[in-house]
Amino acid sequence: MIPTATATTDDLVNDFDVLTEVMQPTKTYCMKLDTMKVEGLTDGQAAMKQAIFKILQTERYQYPVYSDNYGVELRELIGQPIPYVLPEIERRIREALTWDERITNVTNFDFDIKKRVVHVTFTAHTIFGDLNIETAVNI
Repeated sequence: MIPTATATTDDLVNDFDVLTEVMQPTKTYCMKLDTMKVEGLTDGQAAMKQAIFKILQTERYQYPVYSDNYGVELRELIGQPIPYVLPEIERRIREALTWDERITNVTNFDFDIKKRVVHVTFTAHTIFGDLNIETAVNI
């Protein structure tokens, strides 16, 4: 005997037809870098700034707890010539951050070189607004 559709199975099919992708909230624990403590929760732009900080502080492929898409590849730039390093820093930071679907673009890079440290400033365009970010890369 072949089963026939019942109201119950029709309702399930209809439920699946109306599913839409929903963006999950960004609420996360708040890292207080000045006191080196995790206190309370944060979300929105503050959570995005924290997420960007964490991505830029994590070397890609070095920690099995993270997927291969998480982090930035900067370690191998140490000792390389400046004309090679600057566009690579820009490309690698942009690539690392845009894996996060909340970051739509990364622009306005500016570099300040002091000895073997490149101070980088840029704008991260997120779904919560634009963030001006500063970081340093040892080369």
